[in-house]
Amino acid sequence: MAKATQDADATRMRDSGGLNSAASTWSFKTRLAGLLSQASLFQACIVTVLLGTAAPVQADLTAFAGTQGNPSSQVRGFGLGLSLLMFGVEFEYSDTTPRTRNGLAGTQTGMFNLLAQSPFVISHLQFYATIGGGFYKSKEATLQETGRATNAGGGVKISLTGPIRLRIDYRVFMLTGGRQGTQQQRFYTGLNLAF
Repeated sequence: MAKATQDADATRMRDSGGLNSAASTWSFKTRLAGLLSQASLFQACIVTVLLGTAAPVQADLTAFAGTQGNPSSQVRGFGLGLSLLMFGVEFEYSDTTPRTRNGLAGTQTGMFNLLAQSPFVISHLQFYATIGGGFYKSKEATLQETGRATNAGGGVKISLTGPIRLRIDYRVFMLTGGRQGTQQQRFYTGLNLAF
């Protein structure tokens, strides 16, 4: 009886296309696997071409001097940046010393910034905008405080000769912590070396 049931099931599957359906499913899976391996090969080729023609990462170093705050204080510092086409990152350290030492606070900042810039130079000018955050240390007579700071600003890098550029920058800093809500503005010019 069991043999008769198996024969009847096999006959029904054959007559309904069940065996052909199983064979066609296997054939579809085989064709799909072949297409996927071809797609993977195509994607690998595209990635290789893109990486082979990608723009190099550019680095630059800036030494700057300018003014910050109200009343204005002298600021000096340096920045080190890495960029790829339009976007980049930058670390910047600055030291602000009051012009008159009559109890005004000196401030040191260390900032990590994101940079968006024009992807190419227009008439020797490359414009950029920046935003970031970091830490500050403020020292006034015997009082010292440390806190977080954010900044936003922008500027222009002007090509002078070869890899040397003049950098003009404007930033607004927001100090939080002990001097919570203190806002300072900074303007500087500096020499920038691209490498």
